[in-house]
Amino acid sequence: MEVKPGYRLTEVGVIPEDWYALPLEDLTPPNRKNGIVDGPFGSNLKTIHYRTSGIPIITSGYVTDGKFIAGKYLYVDRTKFLEEKRSSVRPGDIVMAKIGERCGASAILPHNHETGILSGNALKITVDESRHSTSYVWQVLWNLHVSGKLEVLRTVGAQPALSMANLKHYRLPIPPTKGEQEAIAGALSEADALLESLAQLLTKKRHLKQAAMQQLLTGQTRLQGFTGMWEMKQLEELGATYGGLTGKTKADFGEGSARYITFMNVMSNVVIDCGTFDQVKVLQVESQNRVENGDLFFNGSSETPEEVAMCAVLLEDVHDVYLNSFCFGFRFCDEAETDGLFLAYYFRSREGRELMKSLAQGSTRYNLSKLALLKASFRLPSLPEQIAIAGILSDMDGEIAALESKLAKARHLKQGMMQELLIGRTRLV
Repeated sequence: MEVKPGYRLTEVGVIPEDWYALPLEDLTPPNRKNGIVDGPFGSNLKTIHYRTSGIPIITSGYVTDGKFIAGKYLYVDRTKFLEEKRSSVRPGDIVMAKIGERCGASAILPHNHETGILSGNALKITVDESRHSTSYVWQVLWNLHVSGKLEVLRTVGAQPALSMANLKHYRLPIPPTKGEQEAIAGALSEADALLESLAQLLTKKRHLKQAAMQQLLTGQTRLQGFTGMWEMKQLEELGATYGGLTGKTKADFGEGSARYITFMNVMSNVVIDCGTFDQVKVLQVESQNRVENGDLFFNGSSETPEEVAMCAVLLEDVHDVYLNSFCFGFRFCDEAETDGLFLAYYFRSREGRELMKSLAQGSTRYNLSKLALLKASFRLPSLPEQIAIAGILSDMDGEIAALESKLAKARHLKQGMMQELLIGRTRLV
């Protein structure tokens, strides 16, 4: 492997000549025990030791998303804490999940947090802040986790677990000065702050949309300029259902000139994404099952009541597209003064989902018949009000989609920054 001037090949890959490849345990305080330590053995910390106040127990579940997020704590009293003080964790320490599918995930215990005690499924790493940056070390460890490189430290057992011995000897790329480490950590922290702000804004927008759906789709809030009573309708008054393709084998799918709408197409979004259709072979006699612009589609069967009869609408002119047999379609009659997008939003709203679940049958698997769907009753405003409501919700979906795209790009940018900065390919000082 050719290495460009100024760099060298090490156990952690190609790094600058003045960087180090150090075992993790070398980054802990040299004169302090238990720089890297896990929680007490299972028999040493059991439910009988739990209290409603005292020293908080810090578990792996608090760090699996890369941020320290704790809900309700369990506690131990001070006597038990002193018995297991080797497993104490202090503000500024890195807490890592030791056991479970997300083992290797980590976060820094906030500096305003009180001292706690680790649970048996967690471990902590104390970085020697006189020589190294805890934030830098955490960024390296998080990058290794999300890229899957910490999986080599897992032991074989009933569930995944990190080997403490292997973790201590695992080498990390370390810049020569704490100042450079802090510069790298600072740049990545700024990227994290952008990601967090975008994620919070996205959550807020989603909550606002849910509230708007609840208010607008039930008539609790009326748009300016609209008055009058909403009419009670049954779906059978507005059109008719039709079925999907039947009698198909595996050989029919993945080839052919026709395409088909799947369960996932219906579940994914209120408006069918025509760019995700799969191919299928169809016979001439099946041509009557072609879908049309404006049709509604319902998932007819699911293992959970939350997914059964999920609805989506087709809003594009398509050619030679059919419906999967797990779903069924609904086509409006010419006399129906109904906006398909409005109804798709309604059937995905809280009230609409409750209606669909009430019509579904089954215990281990939930099914909704076409007959039951056609008998579904709901209140419908005038067509202009339907269009206005659907337009507002569609605009909100557009804002959400734009934010999702911006967040995805920011994540990609952060990942690129990590690849550049954490191996010294780009230097900040």
